[in-house]
Amino acid sequence: MKQMLKRAKDILAAEAEAILNIPIDDNFALAIDLLYHCKNKVVTTGMGKAGTIAQKIAGTLCSTGTPACFLHPGESAHGDLGLLDEGDVIISFSTSGKTREIIEMLERAKELGVQSFIGITSHPDSTIRKLCNVVISMGEISEPCLLGLTPTASTTVMLAIGDALALVLMEKKKITKEQYGQRHHGGYLGQKARLPHSGPTSVSI
Repeated sequence: MKQMLKRAKDILAAEAEAILNIPIDDNFALAIDLLYHCKNKVVTTGMGKAGTIAQKIAGTLCSTGTPACFLHPGESAHGDLGLLDEGDVIISFSTSGKTREIIEMLERAKELGVQSFIGITSHPDSTIRKLCNVVISMGEISEPCLLGLTPTASTTVMLAIGDALALVLMEKKKITKEQYGQRHHGGYLGQKARLPHSGPTSVSI
């Protein structure tokens, strides 16, 4: 029992350390600028577990004042690429940055006139680095899985970066509690959004 608890704590510590080691730099600000000036919608994409994170970030962007949707890179090759418009901004999540389906999707998106691309990746030789206007580095990731294979620390880092983008963008757009409630009117959060303000003081960006 003690050994299992220690192992669980070690895994949590590894993932927390991975977040703390994200090398946030000017590229983050450049990404925010691209998103802020987006003329249409934000399209997130990723394959496998990274795709699951991309879906979550699309949902978070929608609820915080930025229209967004998820585009599966595999399905994009079978007609779903038609979702794209010239004024879109695409955010690609890929630890390796070498996933064939994502690379092909970004190349075809350029052919359709999309001009704004944000890549979130770890490997310094990621192919998507060459296809994106802005790249946010995840830093060097060591997965706590004993096999070194299961994406957990990497997906945790992706989630943290995506959340940071969404929240900073929300603050830059000066989204109010009332506006938040208009987009998320159901459930506990919808009810909370209709209560008198009791949260942290707003931040001007």
